[in-house]
Amino acid sequence: MQQNQIPGQAAPQIDKWKRIVSVTALFLLFAILLFFVRAYIDGQFRSVQSLRTYINGFGVLGPVILTLFQALQVVFPILPGMIGCAAGALLFGVSGGFWYNYLGICAGSLIAFYLARRYGSDLVKNMFPDDKYSKWSDWLGKSRFFTLLLFACILLPLAPDDFLCYFSGLTTMTSKKFVWIILLGKPWIILVYSLVFSGVWVI
Repeated sequence: MQQNQIPGQAAPQIDKWKRIVSVTALFLLFAILLFFVRAYIDGQFRSVQSLRTYINGFGVLGPVILTLFQALQVVFPILPGMIGCAAGALLFGVSGGFWYNYLGICAGSLIAFYLARRYGSDLVKNMFPDDKYSKWSDWLGKSRFFTLLLFACILLPLAPDDFLCYFSGLTTMTSKKFVWIILLGKPWIILVYSLVFSGVWVI
């Protein structure tokens, strides 16, 4: 397993990065909350269609917020990505919800990978509980088929995608291979969520 750390500098840089991301995430969540509180006060919760019309009135702001939120929830795992997928499908339909979620989640996944590669295991251990790190790192780190396991986990729902993206950055996997795994593995479950939550596909 590759351990890219900067002696004497890693801890302060990690703490600084976590503060920046925490403030950004809280600001974004607060902005989203205000957005929906205003919509509720304006009576836009009468139906899904009225809410869609309301949000469409803000132009690109709605899609930008959703895309940023989905990227941040991977980089700084606070909420499950399914929440953003559901919101995207309800508010922007199958096509819009799929693309905004896909772009945001892919961007967040790549950022997580490069952060782990840059700051090493200290960052990953600070981001996740010790038991989760030990469990997954022991299992995946010993596997000779890590690439296949990673691709399978990315395809499946409820897998710890955020952790896997960070953990991959600690391995010898090339950046190119990781990018292709994310680009090819992510769209399918996002498409399923988009179809289900938009009501096109009822399970």
